[in-house]
Amino acid sequence: MIAIHRVRLFSIVALLAALLIASPRGLRSAAVPLSSPPSQAPSRPTRIVSLIPAVTEMLFAMGAASQVVGVSSFDLYPPDVKKLPRVGALLDPDLERILALRPDLIIVYESQTDFRLQLERAKIPSYVYKHAGLADVFETIELVGARVGRAAEAAALSKRITDHLDRIRARVQGRPRPSTLLVFGRDALALRGIYASGGIGFLSDMLTVAGGDNLFADVKRQSVQATSELILARRPEVIVELRATVVADSMRAKEIAVWGALPGVPAVKSGRIAMVSDERTMVPGPRVAEGTELIARVLHPEAFAK
Repeated sequence: MIAIHRVRLFSIVALLAALLIASPRGLRSAAVPLSSPPSQAPSRPTRIVSLIPAVTEMLFAMGAASQVVGVSSFDLYPPDVKKLPRVGALLDPDLERILALRPDLIIVYESQTDFRLQLERAKIPSYVYKHAGLADVFETIELVGARVGRAAEAAALSKRITDHLDRIRARVQGRPRPSTLLVFGRDALALRGIYASGGIGFLSDMLTVAGGDNLFADVKRQSVQATSELILARRPEVIVELRATVVADSMRAKEIAVWGALPGVPAVKSGRIAMVSDERTMVPGPRVAEGTELIARVLHPEAFAK
């Protein structure tokens, strides 16, 4: 079971990387009941299938768990999702299995154009999700809440997250903001295949709230393929790597040591290299403030000492 869990977590990282790499611009989420006329108010769904882990978390967090009947292959949280049927994901949605669940709403990715057309022909309403920034997490919560009849609960959820983010901002306010390379993908034990946060998107926004300045803030993309030469030229003061899986201490030390190949980088000289191995940093859902605090604790440990 542990091996399967780790494979699924690794798959989430791969899925996140694919979304970030494929989404060069900031995107906004939007509710689109494809099979209903714009003037017709959709009814409250009672059989929801979600292909988006972040939205699945939102549904559970706003008290709509009883309305969810199917989830994606990558859903891991909350634990109750393990009891639900798996129906594929971004690249492999299983239409036959989905139809068997008799859904009255399905949460899909904006990029699933062909699949959305199939759902439209089957007259199944859809909520279309677009990968975006931190502000869009709140918009998605509110839109999803309204769509599934949980508007009040969604508003309360948004407030809890906002309050947590505000507490983080207060903790780091006035402290030096280090130039930070935020890495979310890299080949194992090598400085190859490095993908870092660009200047837009929820990862960049989380870093800003956490008290860091994004090394690639000027690159208006959600991801940057960062070569060693580029990192040397940009000279980050801190390097933070995000991992969804739990990394053993021995492997963590080896992975951090790989950065020693760039001794001219200030972060390497000062030893300010950290690995945050927690899935909360990788999913733009209800736990996004918790993930932001994990990054803030790396950048400003003294602010959380008390």
